[in-house]
Amino acid sequence: MRGRVWRLVVFLFVLGFTLNLVGIVSHVVVSSLAKRWFATPLPGAFTTEWYAYSWREFQLADVLSVTAMVAITVTALALLLGFPAAYVLARRAVPAKNAVLLLYFLPLLIPQMTYGIPLATSLYRYRVGGTIAGVILANLVPMLPLAIFVLLPFVEQISESLEWAARVHGAAPRQVFRRVVLPLAVPGLMTAGLLVLVNTVANFELTFLLSGAGSQTLVVALYYAVFAAGMRPIYSVDAMAVIYMGIVLLILLVALRFVRPTQMVFRLGGR
Repeated sequence: MRGRVWRLVVFLFVLGFTLNLVGIVSHVVVSSLAKRWFATPLPGAFTTEWYAYSWREFQLADVLSVTAMVAITVTALALLLGFPAAYVLARRAVPAKNAVLLLYFLPLLIPQMTYGIPLATSLYRYRVGGTIAGVILANLVPMLPLAIFVLLPFVEQISESLEWAARVHGAAPRQVFRRVVLPLAVPGLMTAGLLVLVNTVANFELTFLLSGAGSQTLVVALYYAVFAAGMRPIYSVDAMAVIYMGIVLLILLVALRFVRPTQMVFRLGGR
């Protein structure tokens, strides 16, 4: 009896969440295509002119190029710096390892505004704030720990016996890392890259604090479109929101074609 009640509760929760999500997304999509929409279940006429208006009015070509540059650079730097760090944490007896991991974990635990404001103050003092470089540096603060924590279990599950065997056959440490560890860690690198990429595109607080006129990502530009001074048709803002949702969904669909975030690296042999 309890099992049936529990399954019913879970089903109703999932159903309610799905209907709520579909309802919100559908409303935004329909509004972005509406010619006019007042007090009727559906608009009287549909148009795509709001997308052209948004592209022109909000300079989305420049915004999207900045978003792509920031997201790709942050992802590349997070993997380039995070993979060696994860390898050292997994393979070496690091002093106070738990304290180090906790320190890495803090930017993911505490609200970004808590450290974002002093970080922005420091970067503006050195004239880095308001630039694309400042946005990249700010996003690296939480994204680098995220990459490390995703990569750490993948590295730990690669058997050290494979590295020992390579050394026995004369491979140098650099060759072992490049030819043994790195190929086996590819699933972890792809998973970490996917999560860092999506989170960077969606990151608002730090990007908002550090971005300037020419360094806004799409999510910050969407915020300014809604709350900045001046009158803007709500339909054009909805069209911009649909473009943002479409880009994020496209990234997810393309990435999930090659990566399963739940996949694991199976241990090959014992330690």
